[in-house]
Amino acid sequence: MKIGELAAATDTSVRLLRYYEEQGLLASYRLDSGHRRYDDDAPAAVRRIRALLDAGLPTRVIRDLLPCVRQDGTVAECRLETLQEHLQGLDDRISVLSETRTSLAALISASRTHMPALA
Repeated sequence: MKIGELAAATDTSVRLLRYYEEQGLLASYRLDSGHRRYDDDAPAAVRRIRALLDAGLPTRVIRDLLPCVRQDGTVAECRLETLQEHLQGLDDRISVLSETRTSLAALISASRTHMPALA
């Protein structure tokens, strides 16, 4: 499959497919003419990469996870700890953001009570 065909099949830009390849997430081979070709399973691989990116994982982690990602997109037990660590990191950031939001809302509320009334 040509890169343009893969892009169309996955609704992904050619530039992004090249980036996935540079990051070691997607494999291609070259014809004698130098054109990239992808195996028939490449659309499924791109969908798995996109799902992992949508889950907030960086490409360096995805590269390590891919050997343990099953065809259905689930992750084998060998890498579940990595996913748990990222989930904990998200939970920690959400907690900090929630506390920050509460502080900001309190500051806004207190500031409004000290504003002069409009006539």
